[in-house]
Amino acid sequence: MRIDDFEQLRSEDLSTLPSAERRKFLKLGLAVTGIYLGGSVLSLTSVQNAYGSGGVVPEVGKYPYNPHYTMVIREKLCIDCERCKDACVKTNHVPAYGFRTTILEKRRSLSGDKFETTFMPVLCNHCNRPPCVRVCPTTATWKDEKTGIVVMNPARCIGCKTCMTACPYNARYFKEEERAVDKCDFCLLSRLSKGETTTACADACPADVRVFGDIADPASRVFKLVHSPETMVWVLRPETGAIPNIFYINS
Repeated sequence: MRIDDFEQLRSEDLSTLPSAERRKFLKLGLAVTGIYLGGSVLSLTSVQNAYGSGGVVPEVGKYPYNPHYTMVIREKLCIDCERCKDACVKTNHVPAYGFRTTILEKRRSLSGDKFETTFMPVLCNHCNRPPCVRVCPTTATWKDEKTGIVVMNPARCIGCKTCMTACPYNARYFKEEERAVDKCDFCLLSRLSKGETTTACADACPADVRVFGDIADPASRVFKLVHSPETMVWVLRPETGAIPNIFYINS
């Protein structure tokens, strides 16, 4: 799937900035609020404004769930081996026509006949303000109060597909066998509820692209990655106000 399927915002390209310049933005209190595509950071705003408008990263100590599960995607490390997708299919019994996660591809022309290919893993963003939950007429999908994970109950689903239309990330599909919508649940049923500490896709990744954990825990790796003062963090489609919990970084 090509990343061109996503709406692309236009702004300043910071991909050529050296590390020293990137650090200057952070010291000035700037946060990334746009989408990163093929090397381009697509908008900067003040950290205060980002938080105040339901922005990219909640302030430390203000995570609404405990644990508050999230995933950090180290995008530049993705090699598109698809082991994450294979592990997800096997672990969660995803049919051949379905998906719980996928990898988008973007090609950027460099010079002459040279180009750069970037891969972006995507999945349900387990939003803090999930549009899918708001539109479901039967409460078949909801935000789990204990973990912050957006979950599904197939028995309640009437197959109206309203949630699929409302999702800003195209992260749901209709599972014919159950006549219900299916989606990523961070392996809550297949792994976390059975004592595992990470998702199947993160566990299978050979390049350490997907990092799963509790962002409300200052000792967790995801917390340290997202709150590192030298790390640029972005999310997909922040303008929707959904407040996603999948964070992308370029380190």
